[in-house]
Amino acid sequence: MLWSLLKILVFVAIIALLAFGAGLLMETAGGVQITVAGTEYTLGALQSVIALGVLVFGVWLFLKLLSLLVATLHFLNGDETALSRYWDKGRERKGYQALADGLMALASGEGRLALAKAARAEKYLQKPDLTDLLVAQAAEMSGDTRKAAEAYKRLLSNQPTRFVGVRGIMKQKLSEGDTETALQLAEKALALRPKHEEVQDTLLRLQAQAEDWAGARKTLSTKLKTGTLPRDVFKRRDAVLALSASKGILDEGATVEQQEQAIEANRLSPDLVPAAAMAARAYIAKGKKRPAARLLKKTWESQPHPDLAHAFAEIEPEESAAERVKRFDQLARLKPQDDETRLMMAELNIVAEDFPEARRWLNDLVERAPDARGLTLMAAIERGEGAGDKVVQGWLAKALTSPRGPQWVCDSCNHIHAEWAPVCEHCASFDTLSWKRPETPEVASLAAAHMLPLIIGAPEEKASETVEEAEVLESGQEPVSEAQEQIKEPN
Repeated sequence: MLWSLLKILVFVAIIALLAFGAGLLMETAGGVQITVAGTEYTLGALQSVIALGVLVFGVWLFLKLLSLLVATLHFLNGDETALSRYWDKGRERKGYQALADGLMALASGEGRLALAKAARAEKYLQKPDLTDLLVAQAAEMSGDTRKAAEAYKRLLSNQPTRFVGVRGIMKQKLSEGDTETALQLAEKALALRPKHEEVQDTLLRLQAQAEDWAGARKTLSTKLKTGTLPRDVFKRRDAVLALSASKGILDEGATVEQQEQAIEANRLSPDLVPAAAMAARAYIAKGKKRPAARLLKKTWESQPHPDLAHAFAEIEPEESAAERVKRFDQLARLKPQDDETRLMMAELNIVAEDFPEARRWLNDLVERAPDARGLTLMAAIERGEGAGDKVVQGWLAKALTSPRGPQWVCDSCNHIHAEWAPVCEHCASFDTLSWKRPETPEVASLAAAHMLPLIIGAPEEKASETVEEAEVLESGQEPVSEAQEQIKEPN
């Protein structure tokens, strides 16, 4: 209503200005004299202005008629579209101008304006392959998902724009959380454009989430062939996928194929800790202890990790505590100054009741990089050497408020995982987990319930029992696990 009133006021103001100007011109003396064929014509000021306007209009009309004449001649000479192009020229100019204005509005973040310009461009151009994409993107920006979906579906009917339509609907399904449909659409989009990097990454992520490891490895090979993935990254991620496909090798129903996939994963990426641990267990299941030990040593040299130590313990499950310390010395010599090596050897010497040697391995670790595991081991050493309850309780109290140490942390979102996984459970990123100390350390609160009896419990308990409890506490997990039992309770 207000806009209509404003337009009426502007129109009245223009008419008033024209009338005022005409009055001034009529009162102005002088004019223009024109002599034609001996006849002299004298025009006043107002008549001169009117004559000038008529002359301009006449020139414009002459040019238009000349263009029409040229188009007619072309038509008569066999150009069947000459006349239609002539009449459509104005519509195209308006349509392309509206299209350009819509793109500018889209770039400026004005969704509703872009949608209006897209509708105008569609009206004049009648070219849906150009305007439907603008309509879809403008509708998405303005929040009209239904209109955007309709536009993307129209794009599916045209071969040159089919990929754009499939990709647009795929992104809509992803935003709605319909990953199953999005996965199918991503496969179609990749078939249409195998070199499209974004579609490759989206399909790989969805296949990993759906645990379609075979499909994910095929997509990964496509990325390598199209040059969107370096070969070294390809080998690691292919190893991750092979490892994921063999996750059930410790089950009773594990197949030979799963065992071979675990070994292949380790071959593709020898420094991948979970792959090395699984491959070692696959060799152990086959009775091949020497290859298992060899690959564990190779991975330990790259990155010491508790999972590798647990797998190394499974090679000889019946050995005594002293024999285990001696055998694990093979790993310790590879990385003697590494924190994980020192913690592992301290733990094994505690089990063997060689407390001075355990203290030597820990040395300054509890001061330089204190965490719940190291502090708990110190408490066990103090108890084993006969220290008073206050000393033991002091170490355990520190352990309660200390971080848990290195864990599996996502490089993308810094989410902490209890165990390694190919896909981050928080941000769904693929192959982003690293074994490191979290930027925001997590206090070892899970161990608190098990530590409390030691802090307030009876001092008469035997040192060996205390050691056993302390080793459970330092893991920060459940009190009993198969790997820990093999390290801590040798025969």
